[in-house]
Amino acid sequence: MDESAFITIDAEQVAALVEEHLPLLACTLRPDYRAALEAALLSETNERGRAALEQLITNAHIAESESLPLCQDTGYVWVCLEVSGAVYVAADVFSGVDAAVARASEAGGLRMSLVHDALVNRTNTGTNSPAFCEVVQRGVVQRDGVGVPLFASKSGTPTPSLCTTPAPSLCTKPTPSLCATHSATLHVMLKGGGSDNASAQTMLPPSAGVEGVLDFVAQAVANKGANACPPLVLGVGVGRSFDSVASLAKHALLRPVGSVHPNEEIAALETELLTRINALGIGPGGLGGSTTALAVHIESAPSHIASLPVAVNIGCTALRSISLNLSE
Repeated sequence: MDESAFITIDAEQVAALVEEHLPLLACTLRPDYRAALEAALLSETNERGRAALEQLITNAHIAESESLPLCQDTGYVWVCLEVSGAVYVAADVFSGVDAAVARASEAGGLRMSLVHDALVNRTNTGTNSPAFCEVVQRGVVQRDGVGVPLFASKSGTPTPSLCTTPAPSLCTKPTPSLCATHSATLHVMLKGGGSDNASAQTMLPPSAGVEGVLDFVAQAVANKGANACPPLVLGVGVGRSFDSVASLAKHALLRPVGSVHPNEEIAALETELLTRINALGIGPGGLGGSTTALAVHIESAPSHIASLPVAVNIGCTALRSISLNLSE
């Protein structure tokens, strides 16, 4: 293949984008989540729940207008390079990210939230690094043998776009004829400890079935959802293996709040699970109400015949991520 046809992603480009966007991410609530908060305020009837929603909306406005962090927990940095087709990615593509995170964290006044070693050396690194980085193939989420990626625009708001070539799936281009073109997307997320601490993972027996999956997710929210600053967005991964089902759940958080899953059966399960979770009555800020969660996003994939892996990754009221299309 002609090397000129490749999209080339290098370490300098990735580091520059991370450094540029981190301070903005810390101070800016994701637009789709903010719109869902405002919509929830119109439907929430619990007085304390409404007060919490109003405060969250006001907080988002102040944070953005005054360039202040949305939350004191400015989180760890997750960087994911998602690629498809002829994309050249150097082995050291993330080599400049940690230094970029350190510079951006200091410049943006972000809290230093990383320890050297979780087990034997819990002293602070003082740089908000290392960042947690990964490269994934677009289409890593497989459904009926078809890769189902996420589309992400330069505005930072991922938007699903249906495509019929070569099979029903999500496509990174606006027209079916362009589905086979090469693409690269850089996802950057700030993830707080409170939301991750409320997340959960299990290996169910296949006999547990769909109902077992729904019960596990609902129970995870009942157990710790109030500690994760609701209203929540739930990323749910089902399938693959023990070590990778949590990745499905985290990637599900990149979907826009309010999006509809392209698989009608899974879309119905998302709706059912959202209803069950909101019936818990935890409510905004854990203060009661019908808005415990704003959305449930499920990503499913193949698994071993003897396994039913399930993971829940919780997104809190400081949902901070951006997805940058590097293909243009």
